Amino acid sequence: MNVAQQLNTQFGINGHLNFIEDSPVKGTPPDTRPAGGLGAASGLTVAEISNAQATASLCLQGAHLMTWQPRSQAVPVVWLSRDAKLAAEKSIRGGVPVCWPWFGPHASEPGFPGHGYARTVPWRVVESGAEPNGATRLTLRLVTSEKTRAQWPHDCTLDLTVIAGETLRMEMTTENTGASDFVIGEALHTYFRIGDIGEVRVKGLENCDYWDKVGGSTLKKQSGDIHFSGETDRVYVNTAAECAIEDDKLKRRIHVAKSGSLSTVVWTPWSEKANKMGDMGQPDGWREMVCVESVNAMENVVKVAAGARHTMIVEYRVESI
Repeated sequence: MNVAQQLNTQFGINGHLNFIEDSPVKGTPPDTRPAGGLGAASGLTVAEISNAQATASLCLQGAHLMTWQPRSQAVPVVWLSRDAKLAAEKSIRGGVPVCWPWFGPHASEPGFPGHGYARTVPWRVVESGAEPNGATRLTLRLVTSEKTRAQWPHDCTLDLTVIAGETLRMEMTTENTGASDFVIGEALHTYFRIGDIGEVRVKGLENCDYWDKVGGSTLKKQSGDIHFSGETDRVYVNTAAECAIEDDKLKRRIHVAKSGSLSTVVWTPWSEKANKMGDMGQPDGWREMVCVESVNAMENVVKVAAGARHTMIVEYRVESI
């Protein structure tokens, strides 16, 4: 019995939750499915969710939610690059990467991976179930190893619960099981599928301070809605505000509500950087995505006391406009 079969026996939900290996994401529209299928010969395992409300998929490596599409939507809400690939110890372009236990470069070790190691290491399934409203719940826990402890020598657990239905809820909990306090940076680095980057706007961050990371790092204040006409990389700080992505082309509004997060990152690479990245879905995949990330970074990193826990919760919902 392989890993996927074992997981189906223990955690599968007939008709709602199924674990597979080395297969394209079923239910993913052809225009968003990576060429050649996800993860050929990768040996990685994917959880597929399909209920009356939505479809979703999640790679157990990195607890990386790759897709989410409510039945009410003609195109996905979470964007996955056409050139995304599954590979051992590699991050996936698109979806919702988990950034933990630091965000951005490590403060003192340039050789450590950017945004931490959580998105490229194995996680294990600890629970699954059906919610009373018909959504599907799946909880994963990060697997520690000598390699991870060399980068993060603190006793703790990290759990991610995904509840996929007409809305998508993600809960990430860090529990300090050791005797000493520690500080974490973290993010749910969500890529959203949009009609065109030049025709969307992000609302909800008016008058917020942000660090502009393009061409340096300068502190600015947001005036009005966020519009896009070039590379954008901003860390909005000291804000728990709900955001909305208004998309005239797809005629929908994506709401991003959060708790336990005091930073929001808004990012698009634009053409020059996207072309250098090589996995953004050439030639113009970058035009169909924008990242609005729920984060604790910079002055909003979180101190987790010994014996305490911290939970960041994000919920996404979509409405027509």
